[in-house]
Amino acid sequence: MLYSVRGKLIHTTSSSAVVECGGVGYNCQTTLNTLKTLKLNTEVMLYTYLNVREDAVELFGFATKTELDTFKTLITVSGVGPKAGISICSVMSPKQIAMAIATDDVKSITMAPGIGKKTAQRIVLELKDKLAKAATADNGLSAVTAAADNAATGNIPKALEALSVLGYSASEVSPVLSAMDNSLPVEQLISLTLKQMGRK
Repeated sequence: MLYSVRGKLIHTTSSSAVVECGGVGYNCQTTLNTLKTLKLNTEVMLYTYLNVREDAVELFGFATKTELDTFKTLITVSGVGPKAGISICSVMSPKQIAMAIATDDVKSITMAPGIGKKTAQRIVLELKDKLAKAATADNGLSAVTAAADNAATGNIPKALEALSVLGYSASEVSPVLSAMDNSLPVEQLISLTLKQMGRK
C-alpha cells in the first residue's frame, strides 16, 4: 500500500495533481484545499490512499495527514465513496468537517457538490455513532466524562467527537480537555487542544 509520494509537481487540473517520482508520474486525485498549497515545478509530498475497484485503480493524494484521515473516515459511511469524500474535503477543512459532525450541522456538509441532505444526515448520524462507540471503548474517555459531569450540556463531549474525526483518540486528548472550561465554545475547545498538543 502506498503511504505517500514525494517528487516534482509537473501538472495539475481542477481535481488532480501529477507528481513525478523516479521518472514515473503519479496522477493523484485531490481536493481544492490541497491544490491551493501546491506549486508547479516544486517538490511536494502527498499522503496517499489507493482505491482498487474492479474497473479502475485510483490514487488519491492529500497535503496533510489530517486531511487524509478525514477523507478515510468519510468514506466509511455507507453510500459515501471517494468522489463524495473528495467533494466534501474540497469545500470544508478537516476541522470544519469535524465541527459539522459534532454539532449536527447537516447544512454545511450539503454545500459540497453532489452531497444531498439525506447523504449529509447519514454522514452525521453514522460518524457520531461510530465515534461514540470508539470513545466508549477507550479508557481515556473517563477523564472527559468526569470533566463534563458538572455540565450536562457542556461542550467537551462534542469537542471530543470532533477531534476523533481528525484522527485523535480519546486517550490522547482527554488529559488536555479535562482541564478546560466545559462551557467554552466547541471550536475554541478544539483550537486550544490542538495548540496544546502542538498541532494546529
